[in-house]
Amino acid sequence: MEDSNSPESQPSGPDADPDAGLRDRLVDAVAAEAAFEGWTRTALAAGARRLDLPPGEADRLFPGGPVQVLTHLIGRADLRTVEDMEKEGVAGMKIRDRIKSAVRIRLERHAGEREAVRRALAVLALPFNAGLALKLLYKTVDAMWYAAGDTSIDFNFYTKRATLAGVYSSTLLYWLNDRSPGAEATWSFLDRRIDDVMKIEKLKSQVRSWGSGKTRTRSV
Repeated sequence: MEDSNSPESQPSGPDADPDAGLRDRLVDAVAAEAAFEGWTRTALAAGARRLDLPPGEADRLFPGGPVQVLTHLIGRADLRTVEDMEKEGVAGMKIRDRIKSAVRIRLERHAGEREAVRRALAVLALPFNAGLALKLLYKTVDAMWYAAGDTSIDFNFYTKRATLAGVYSSTLLYWLNDRSPGAEATWSFLDRRIDDVMKIEKLKSQVRSWGSGKTRTRSV
């Protein structure tokens, strides 16, 4: 039975969105324009013209404007990242390989054109979009962990997502300025970031073991 709360769950039957296909096409068209115009009303209008949409149709599909288009695009990228991760069996890998695969799949296949991504980050960095930016980042890393087979329900649930948020965000920023063949410099950077995380986790484990050892000693 499919988990109704899983990232890949989509409404079907009578609850399916009849405009889903058109929305996706418009999102792609606006993303292409955003590389030049930014995530603006100008880009939204230009995307609508690309598809020969009638006046007012873009506003009907995305009444929240360009930011709603961007939100839709990021949510769709989350879903596609989950699908690809599950196809490749990421959940069966070692923890460091899960993180590496999740970030690589997202950036290589579903991040989009670099300049459009750069401009999207600029929009999300605006003070009045801070809450939305955090919400979208959380959904992205939560989807990645879901596809990676995470079943934690304790405090680790939150620490894992915070850790991946840091790894993903820093790697994304590095990738934006990487011009190395095949983005090899980015993947080397990602390896270093994961190494740092694994060292911290190892240290935390040692500290916990030291603490439990002291507790046992005192109880003797």
